[in-house]
Amino acid sequence: MKAKYSIVVPVYNEEQAIPIFYKAVTKTMKSLNEPYEVVFVNDGSRDRTVEIIKKIAEIDKSIKLVSFSRNFGQQAAIFCGLENAVGEAVICMDVDLQDPVEVVPKMIEKWKQGYDIVHGRRTVRKGENWFKKITSKIYLFFLKRITKLDIPANVGEFKLMDRKVVDTLNSMPEQDRYLRGVSAWVGYKQGFVDFERNERAAGETKYSVKKLVKLAGRSIVSMSTFPLSLAAIAGILFSLVSTVGFTTFIIMAINGHYLPLAAWLFPTITCCFAFLFSIMGFNNIYIRRIYQEVQNRPRYIVAEKVNVEN
Repeated sequence: MKAKYSIVVPVYNEEQAIPIFYKAVTKTMKSLNEPYEVVFVNDGSRDRTVEIIKKIAEIDKSIKLVSFSRNFGQQAAIFCGLENAVGEAVICMDVDLQDPVEVVPKMIEKWKQGYDIVHGRRTVRKGENWFKKITSKIYLFFLKRITKLDIPANVGEFKLMDRKVVDTLNSMPEQDRYLRGVSAWVGYKQGFVDFERNERAAGETKYSVKKLVKLAGRSIVSMSTFPLSLAAIAGILFSLVSTVGFTTFIIMAINGHYLPLAAWLFPTITCCFAFLFSIMGFNNIYIRRIYQEVQNRPRYIVAEKVNVEN
């Protein structure tokens, strides 16, 4: 029987969390009395993650596994899961149970009311320090301003999407997709289910500060061309500063106050070079993106599938 609900779960070195998650998600989904599947996407784990999932999949055919040839990143794993999910409604969530599976039935209820995308919205974020919370708010504020998209606050990858939304996302040809951004970009009727985010059930977070910064940078470049406009903005500002500076020199000269222009030569040259190199850097970001798109390499390489028919 074809699954009505698909749960997409990216995993990377989560051998401790998988048994706990499986027990929780099975209990919740069986209570719905409707066919479902859980699609684990192994993002190049080096521990016993694959072994544990395979053992579960042998006795439970609703458990499916897609395993990458190496680590390609969480976003690649999520979209791989979307491409292999067959349900009428697809729920993306993490394996660490910070996003409680008990919230899934509430999302499904909202979906049955006619919502095409149902976001899990965090009212409390346990297990996160003040630095992560503050930087997350600053990042979202900045991202919303430069993309002009209504990206909801306090939401992550924990969301339910209708089949037509999933098909739309799967049809997008670009290599570097960011779920939070494109799920806002596609539109459709969107709703929310509020919940308290828990601490991890087991294991440690795989998102270091370096990975978070990298994800933020990729999301900005993939969802906005704002950095390209910085050259014009900076050019206008430098023009204004130059005009004010020259006007000041002229007025001081008229009043008999002379300043050695050589004193301003070094900072002026330094500032100009800094400006030029900054613009070159932003341009190179987009040139690199174009290069990656032109290469048209696969976003990921699947090494193995278990219980997956398509």
